[in-house]
This record gives sequence, structure tokens and C-alpha cells, in this order.
Amino acid sequence: MHKKTQNPREAALLILDEIYQRGAYANLALNKGLRGAPLSALDRKLATELVYGTVKTTGTLDWYLCKVINRPFRKMAPRLRTILRMGAFQILYLERIPDSAAVNESANLTRQYVNESSVKLVNGVLRQLSRTKSQWKFPEGEGHELEHIALSCFHPEWLVRRWKFRFGLDEAEAMCRYDNEIPPVCLRVNTWKISREAMQEKLASIGVSTEKSRWSPDGLVCRHVPSLEALMRTYGSCLYIQDESSMLDAAVLNPQPGDKVLDFCSAPGGKTTHLAQKMQNEGCLIAMDIHEHKLRLVEENASRLGFTCITTLLHDGTEPLAGWEKKADKVLVDAPCSGLGVLNRRAEARWTKQEKSLSQFPPLQKKILTQAARCVKEGGRLLYSTCTLEQDENSRVRTAFLESHPDFRSVPFPHPITGERVNELQILPWRDGIDGFYLCLFERKHEEHKE
Repeated sequence: MHKKTQNPREAALLILDEIYQRGAYANLALNKGLRGAPLSALDRKLATELVYGTVKTTGTLDWYLCKVINRPFRKMAPRLRTILRMGAFQILYLERIPDSAAVNESANLTRQYVNESSVKLVNGVLRQLSRTKSQWKFPEGEGHELEHIALSCFHPEWLVRRWKFRFGLDEAEAMCRYDNEIPPVCLRVNTWKISREAMQEKLASIGVSTEKSRWSPDGLVCRHVPSLEALMRTYGSCLYIQDESSMLDAAVLNPQPGDKVLDFCSAPGGKTTHLAQKMQNEGCLIAMDIHEHKLRLVEENASRLGFTCITTLLHDGTEPLAGWEKKADKVLVDAPCSGLGVLNRRAEARWTKQEKSLSQFPPLQKKILTQAARCVKEGGRLLYSTCTLEQDENSRVRTAFLESHPDFRSVPFPHPITGERVNELQILPWRDGIDGFYLCLFERKHEEHKE
């Protein structure tokens, strides 16, 4: 998307095209689409609301539209579907925008970006939705609980069913509601350069109000940031935008200055640079990824934060790592996963993920973990983490690893809040108030301690 427009709805449509048709991440597409756009602050806010709102409520918007369209919605041209969804979102969920304005602007976009003959359709469908929206009620009562939660909380029904089976109906609904909240901006302070307290004072002096993270001694939670871009321009060498959950890895693995450390799935570098921070930039930290362009992100972040102990390496984590057999003090496997614990930060992911695709992850995770384990020296430690709630990717991977690796043992570590020692930690967002995450820690036994 290259066109820069002064119309917030047009900007939103072009960004939504990137998301729906090209599979772009909503946050990245929005940043790219609005960068340099000649929009007022108010119009930027509207474009942002239209993009995130339309994407988040996609399934429910489609349910409403299918009530008032007399042809198969799925067979319509992709851009026409997007215009209808965006119009429906304004009619159903943006009270401050008159329905007539939503209809007229949608018709104009159709004339400009689809064709004249589709204008009548868009006009008719959205006017009908405006007239009848109050009469359409989500199914409820016995036998319809999952569908009701899916439609009212904007999640696919398969996911609600899955969470109900695992956690119960009330907690499944609580998880869906958590995903719909706007997450706070979390900052990790580069304590190698500045203390958290000093950084907090600097931020307060420029009007950025923060509170200390309860979960990480390096974290700050911002309730309001006037401009994230300006903030990073000023303090980019001292800050990394990072969720509280993902700050836990470095704390639990706890590498020391001078350690030899491997990060098997490092991009874009948040956890890698946090490990370097714990190492005080002393030692050897190899950051690996299977994609070269992602390694460049690690290099850029390492350079911005000033870490010189990080070396990037293009490597497939499912393959042996030559020259590292039993050499590493600490190894991190933040594994590729289904990501079902972080859907509130990935608006589009709830619709792009498929239940049948979840089974691909555990075999991949076990392969990477096995290769990572080969690199751990006696007495060395291996941390496994994911950002999902799936037991198949979490506890069951841990159990399988311990069964197939008798030369490793589970290592208890302190819970970040309670201090209680745990063998594994599963963060549940609706209970804990931060993104869903899982961690467990292993140690290679010394020869004399092997059973």
C-alpha cells in the first residue's frame, strides 16, 4: 500500500486490504499505512479505530451481514467484503458516527475502489442493517452458550469450545473478554545503561506516566504514551517495547556475565537483548533464527541498545548446531507456537489461526528442544517457553522432554509475584492480567548425579 490519503476511511480500507488479502499483521500494516499520511490526529484515531475494530469483530460482522445479504457473502470480491465489514462496524459499534455517514462513505469507497454497479448493493445492505440491527439477537440459552460467547466476544467458536473444555465456560468467556481489552504499552528498561527508577523519572519529565511492573524488575507499564515513535527516538538506547510476560525468560534463565549463551529462536530480539542485559554485555551470546531478514531485526535492536556480546547466526533449530556439543552455560528455546495467549496484541490472529493447524507445533517444539539440549553443558540450564495456553505445547512437551532425556532434571524457580518455587509457570491472562505465557526450566545433570 503506497497511496497516502487525507480520508481516514480510505486509509483504513487500504490497510485492511493488506491484512485481509495479504496476511499482514494488523499493527504492522497500520503503522506502515499511517506513516507519513496527511491525516489530522483525529482522523488518524478514526482510521486506527476502524482497522482494529473491523479486524477484531470480523466474525460477528459477517454474522450480521449474512442476515441482510441475499447472496453468498463469502463469494463476494474481497474488497467489497471489506467495505461492507467496515461500514457494518461503524453502524453496529461506533455510536458517535451517524449510520447515514457510514452508509454514504462506504458507497463512495465502493464507487472508487470496486465499481459503480456495486454501489447499489452496498447502499442497500448497509441501510437494511441500519434499519434492522436491533432485531438481530445472538443465539442464547441451553445449547447455544458457545455461539453466544463467540459472537458477543468476537472469537471463533472453535476457540471458545477449546477454552471451555480446558478452563470451563465462565473462564473461557473471561479469556475472550481479556483479548478484547486494549493492552497497555510495556517498556523494558535497559538497566545496563540506566536504572528503572532513573528512567521512570525521565519519562515523567516528558509527560509519560508509568508504574513499575509487578512481574519484572526491569519493566515499566505505561497507561498513556503521547507518541511512542517520539519516545523511542529520544530514549531508544534505554528502552525496549516488550510485554511483561516475555520479560520473564531472562529472569528465570538468569545468565551471568561471561556465560556462553544460546538463543535458538531469537527474532526480533527482545528476549535476546534482555539476556545480554543480564550478562552486562560480557560473554558470548549467539542469537539464531531460520530467517535472515529476522536476524537483521535482532542486529538492529542489539545495536540500538548497545550490546556487542550478541552474534547472530542463520540456523534451523531442528538441526544440530555444530561445535556446541555440551558447551553452553545457558540455552533459551522460546519456541514457535500457536500464540493463543497473546491474541489481544494480534487483532487478526484470532481469525487466521485454524484449529487443525495446532497439531503442527508440538513435534516442531520437541525437535528444537532436543537439538538445544545437546548444547547444554553439565550443570548448564535450558529454558523452554511459549506464548500459548495449549497443554500440548506446554506441560506435555515438558513431560515428553524429561521422559526422553534422563540426563536432564526439572529445576524449580521462584514465581515472579509470590516467590513460591514452581516447576513450571502458566500465565493465565484473565487471572494474572498479563499475556498468556508458559515457562519451564531444565538442567543437565553432572555425570556423578546421573541415575
